[in-house]
Amino acid sequence: MRIGMPGGGLALFARTGHAEIVAPQDALHPAGIQAAYILGLWHVTLIVCGVVFAAVLAAVLIALMRRSGGPDRHAADGQMPHERRAQSAIVLASMVSVVLLLGLVVADVLTDRALSRLPVGNALHIQVTGEQWWWKADYPGDAGHPGFATANELHVPVGRPVIVSLKASDVIHSFWVPNLHGKKDMLPGIDSTIEFRADKPGVYRGQCAEFCGAEHALMAMLVFAQAPADYESWAARQAAPASAAADMTTVQRGLQIFEQSSCANCHSVRGTSARGTVGPDLTHLMSRQTIASGVLANTPGNLADWIRDPGATKPGTTMPAVPLSAPDLQALVSWLATLR
Repeated sequence: MRIGMPGGGLALFARTGHAEIVAPQDALHPAGIQAAYILGLWHVTLIVCGVVFAAVLAAVLIALMRRSGGPDRHAADGQMPHERRAQSAIVLASMVSVVLLLGLVVADVLTDRALSRLPVGNALHIQVTGEQWWWKADYPGDAGHPGFATANELHVPVGRPVIVSLKASDVIHSFWVPNLHGKKDMLPGIDSTIEFRADKPGVYRGQCAEFCGAEHALMAMLVFAQAPADYESWAARQAAPASAAADMTTVQRGLQIFEQSSCANCHSVRGTSARGTVGPDLTHLMSRQTIASGVLANTPGNLADWIRDPGATKPGTTMPAVPLSAPDLQALVSWLATLR
């Protein structure tokens, strides 16, 4: 996994198999109507502030040039001519500043109204909970399939509004996917919502935008905007229980290790005896592009390293190291690799 974009902004590159997914995080390239409104407000603010900044610099330069000239003669009222001109300029500049500030206030109010008027008929509802340091996503039952939970990835249909209910289980977090919308704080004990619509298919990177502890910077997510049919297919697969373990000694041994070790105390896998709720639901773990909330590409090698010593990759994580022998770790990873 690499982070960074040659053209500005941030991106997450997650390699799985032979494919590489490029997920931009860039407010200057909106993929939804909400982000487009915010970008428009940004352009207006940038232009106004740029013009004011240039005018102030020009005034300072003019003042310095006049200061270095010869002495002015006093007028009959005791004021120099340039002092009267300066007073008039200050009054005019003050009036223009008030008009520009009022214009920015109006633009901000109009943008806020536009953001709040997104049609939400037939909206997709998702509940996202901020944890330290990962994202839990709960999809309620929809379109004939039961609800399910996933982690660190959201899938949404293109062109359909999405209402995300936001919760924080521990400290303050902030939900931010700049290609789709602005930031929304998540406060413990206070539920809030954010609404957006993805109008362009693609993969977009999100990030916690409120400092929430040691690994705040390593709390990313991916949002997949898919064609409606592709989304429905994905949701149907996610709602299904995990596939039965293959009739292979190593894979069966991995399932046994998972259910009998501390893994099952924290994680759930539908279709097994694991019912933990502290960590992410792993029912379809290998369908995700990353692990550890965007820190590592989801490959068997990275998965083994993460299980062996998660603190080496993400210091401060609440996931403990799982002391397993090399054969047992290999068996566990072999079974986890079947969770697609």
